[in-house]
Amino acid sequence: MSTHSHNYSSSANDPRQPSTAKPYVPLAVAPQDEPIDYSGFIAVIFGIAGVMFRYKLCSWLAIICCAQSLANMRNIETDIKQFSMAMMFALMGLVTNYLGTARPGTKS
Repeated sequence: MSTHSHNYSSSANDPRQPSTAKPYVPLAVAPQDEPIDYSGFIAVIFGIAGVMFRYKLCSWLAIICCAQSLANMRNIETDIKQFSMAMMFALMGLVTNYLGTARPGTKS
């Protein structure tokens, strides 16, 4: 048994008109007009910095940016190349940082 009462007078004063409602249709955007995937670009930059300068933080940030780029991927054909390059740089940086020889000038 329902405990709340319905207020039928509010539905008579409802200004919305269901007959004029139209479904939302997103505009078609050409692949070259899409916004730049900044997280993928930043992932490549961090990945290269992690490999070249042996910064562990840069490699981890590259992994995080890769995940964000993968989550926001719109155009699979063009974005997968940038994503795979960024992921390879990030993983290469982590492998060289954790499994490689110590950086010159640091004591481990």
